[in-house]
Amino acid sequence: MNEQRQITVLQASAITISTIVGVGVLALPLSAVKAADAGAPFVTFLGMLLAFVGLFFMTRLGMRFPNDSYVEYTEVIIGKWFGRIASLVSIGFFAVLTSLVAREFGEVVVTAVLKNTPLEVTVLVMLLLAAFSSRRNIMTFAYIHLFYSPFILIPALLIVALSLKNADLVNVLPLWGNEPGGIPAGIITLSTVFQGYFIMMMVIPAMCKPERAMRSSLWAMVVTGALYILIVAATVGVFGAEETKKLLWPTLELAKATSLPANVLERLDAVFLAVWVTAVFTSLFSCYYFTLYSISKLFRLADHGMLSFFILPFLFVLAMLPQSLIQLNEVNGMISKYGLLITIAYPGILLIIAILRKKRGAAK
Repeated sequence: MNEQRQITVLQASAITISTIVGVGVLALPLSAVKAADAGAPFVTFLGMLLAFVGLFFMTRLGMRFPNDSYVEYTEVIIGKWFGRIASLVSIGFFAVLTSLVAREFGEVVVTAVLKNTPLEVTVLVMLLLAAFSSRRNIMTFAYIHLFYSPFILIPALLIVALSLKNADLVNVLPLWGNEPGGIPAGIITLSTVFQGYFIMMMVIPAMCKPERAMRSSLWAMVVTGALYILIVAATVGVFGAEETKKLLWPTLELAKATSLPANVLERLDAVFLAVWVTAVFTSLFSCYYFTLYSISKLFRLADHGMLSFFILPFLFVLAMLPQSLIQLNEVNGMISKYGLLITIAYPGILLIIAILRKKRGAAK
């Protein structure tokens, strides 16, 4: 690992940002307004805080064991066999998450862009792209994320900024919404859109200065949180909460309603879709890479590259299991919520046990 310990704080932040920002951004405002109508930006902020709790636990664990993967230090903290079982459950979750990202991407593409293309083709192409890219080492992984991050953040922020000229401040008042009773459940729902932060578990052992990992995590969460809150605020500000509830992909509709000054481009949905495809690829790439990485660590393999095409058929079958978009959304919602046990509760329990048992990895 030492020869690969070159990832900087900036690269670690870029990896986390481009992993978090992904397929879920299309329906993000819809989830937020269902939870708190006009208070959608506020509940998104609270969801971000809950997600940061999980990221904090993961980062502290990684800093405590700077040379070890999460599979390795789990076995140190709770024992070899309990650790392996827990890691196996985690790998299963991330494999399912990978397949769901690929399927959701396919659903959007065949619905909004390539209407005559078979769903199976779009899903398979995206998985193949991730499989090819995942054969490289972790430094190539970092360079890919660092390269694509500006192409995700800058156009997204530009679209949000331009759309604000059509927004009405009244639509996002009161700040806590008209039905605050939905906020507690909404916090859990909104925190699931930040689950991509789990990638820090893989990045920290490759950082040149793992003691600065918390700084990287904090910046990543601030940037993605600010972007998501702005997207939700702009969407609700333009359409209003009740109209937003009727939209399948409100963020895409926001881009359609936004134009460049002097009508250079009347609609920005094509630009947004290009950004979104890039964001989905980086998210899927991370999920795919993380699944390979975890399997290789669990079975003590020297290289994860040999597995990249081996798991592809399994992920493709998993992706095609939901029978409709409605069923896909139901499965996605259920998996994401139960996934909080793995991305927030599990690292929190591990950290507490590690502190109580005084378990700590060797210094860098």
